[in-house]
Amino acid sequence: MKKVDYIIVGLGIAGISLCEQLQKQNKTFIAIDSGRKGATAKSGGVFNPTVLKRFTAAWNASLFYPAAVNFYTELSKKLNKKLFVETSVLRIFKSVEEQNNWSVASDKKDLRQFLSSEFLKNTNTAIKASYGFGEVLGTAHIETELLLSGYREFLQEAGLLLSENFQYEILQYIDSSVNYKNITASKIIFAEGAKAIENPFFPEQAIIGNKGEYVLIKAPELQLDALLKGSLYVIPAGKNVYKVGATYSRDDYTDIPTELAKNEILSKLKTFVNCPFEVIGQTAGVRPTTKDHRPILGSLKENRNLVFFNGLGSRGFLMAPLLAEILLNSLENKEALPKEMDIQRML
Repeated sequence: MKKVDYIIVGLGIAGISLCEQLQKQNKTFIAIDSGRKGATAKSGGVFNPTVLKRFTAAWNASLFYPAAVNFYTELSKKLNKKLFVETSVLRIFKSVEEQNNWSVASDKKDLRQFLSSEFLKNTNTAIKASYGFGEVLGTAHIETELLLSGYREFLQEAGLLLSENFQYEILQYIDSSVNYKNITASKIIFAEGAKAIENPFFPEQAIIGNKGEYVLIKAPELQLDALLKGSLYVIPAGKNVYKVGATYSRDDYTDIPTELAKNEILSKLKTFVNCPFEVIGQTAGVRPTTKDHRPILGSLKENRNLVFFNGLGSRGFLMAPLLAEILLNSLENKEALPKEMDIQRML
């Protein structure tokens, strides 16, 4: 029987953040993950501390942002891979009113470091932006494929990864430990994203699946280096390829791409991109969101050894590093979880 401090189930950005935090705190662990692509793998990889629809800062961005930047910088060094590519976001202005709203927002304390006060003129004939752009600073593109594959390789080499589907029915737990196959641990943390709806221990309806779809296009004339934000994101992927999206749907929890979403994306794209392009692919994933748009951390009262880290939604890349630290401090140092994050609010 192998004994560790923690079992981690799931290796998206939540699970990876937990593994890193456990190593910092000198705790032993085994991660269990099938390698099936989830929301992290299928996301756009956009790291953005602002809400560009309303020109506001994302929830607790001033706290999450520095922790996340440090996390990806250090992890890039550790894996010897460029995971965090600092890239501005250019927000297309639709009117003079939006320009004025941006100016007001950029002067606010929590947004000054993120919203440039200078407007940029559009010189790219392939983009429709007669009112120009607002530039978002402190943004980046996360290389999700490199992150996931690189971290799995790191864990495998260290003997810390069990690559398989987790079998809930064979998990045994008592007051002092949990047992899974030949592994015994003090606690198990489920960081499964939307797959939590299949977890019999997870509170029913705590997670609301939110399906997002992206379309891959090839557009040699677009010549875009920054992330472009109109009614959708246009994300450079190299070699004249761009990832465009995403959609939002609460009616379909599958990861199967749909013609309806593709048509929606292409219709919106044509309102602000003015050049030929070829559709070369499409992808879909389900985001783990909650009714109150806040994460889910902690354990159930009936068994403190079963712990959950979920509900990160579309801001997972920004929030996960600090949330992992908050959760581990709660488990190890008995620090109280903030009420707006605690899973007890869902019960």
